Amino acid sequence: MAFPPCPSSLKQIQHFLKIAQEHDDRDIVVAYWSRLYALQIGLKISAQQSDETSLLLAIMDWLETVKRENSNNEAITNEVAALAHLENYALKLFLYADKQDRESNFGKNVVKAFYSSGVIYDILQTFGELSEEALGNRKYAKWKAAYIHNCLKNGETPIPGPMREEGDDEETNTTTPIDDNSPDITANGDPNEADDPNLELIEPRSADSALPTAEEILKNPNKLPSPPVEEEKPGGFEPFVPPEHVPSAQVVDLQITPEQMIKAQKYCKYAGSALNYDDVKTAIENLQKALTLLTTGQDV
Repeated sequence: MAFPPCPSSLKQIQHFLKIAQEHDDRDIVVAYWSRLYALQIGLKISAQQSDETSLLLAIMDWLETVKRENSNNEAITNEVAALAHLENYALKLFLYADKQDRESNFGKNVVKAFYSSGVIYDILQTFGELSEEALGNRKYAKWKAAYIHNCLKNGETPIPGPMREEGDDEETNTTTPIDDNSPDITANGDPNEADDPNLELIEPRSADSALPTAEEILKNPNKLPSPPVEEEKPGGFEPFVPPEHVPSAQVVDLQITPEQMIKAQKYCKYAGSALNYDDVKTAIENLQKALTLLTTGQDV
């Protein structure tokens, strides 16, 4: 389906529309929720000009058609399934880009993977507030995309992994911070350059010619290399030592509402995502929240 051009007054949503366009043939779930999020933002900022209305109505028509044609796809009809799908997709892109970055395999494809991951984390706000892990991944991915893009543009060699200053234990950015509320990535003062529609994905510089590119990962996430078990993750984590005895929860006869059930499922999904980073503490905290909600009806 051909969409009207995005007017400059709706520039804030063009990144989500671009992600949607790139995934129309790769992953209809990502395309669907990208355009839905763009529509939600567009309706809020629209001045109801004719060119804005034309685009937003076209998006509405497309969403209705896709939802009808994919009525058996739970990741489109069910928000819990959609949340899990997008979280997993964003995380796979993030881990791919992070692994390439830490192995000094820099290239425009790594910039694209980091940036796309950050934008998809933005789209996850459709389902509510982001988890601490998702917020951290989003911030790091957008910063890393801008940083590597700057270095490649200026002929410099990026520093792999989190940026640290000498004598400082905390991670610090040496590039201009990216506003998490803005879809723009600014590289050397040129907005949107990192998301140039003419940007081609290139092979990372690597001795391993069989290494999949970001383009291949987007088409087939199963090609994603397994992250090293002992590799340090952005932000790190503190090992969690469980208490010697955890009192078992008493199950009572409660009538759990659909909203509570969905919230409990989200806590379980957050716990699963935390385990991808070996963050046992966060996983246990979310599982305990789910257990408390299901056994007492209280959301702590």
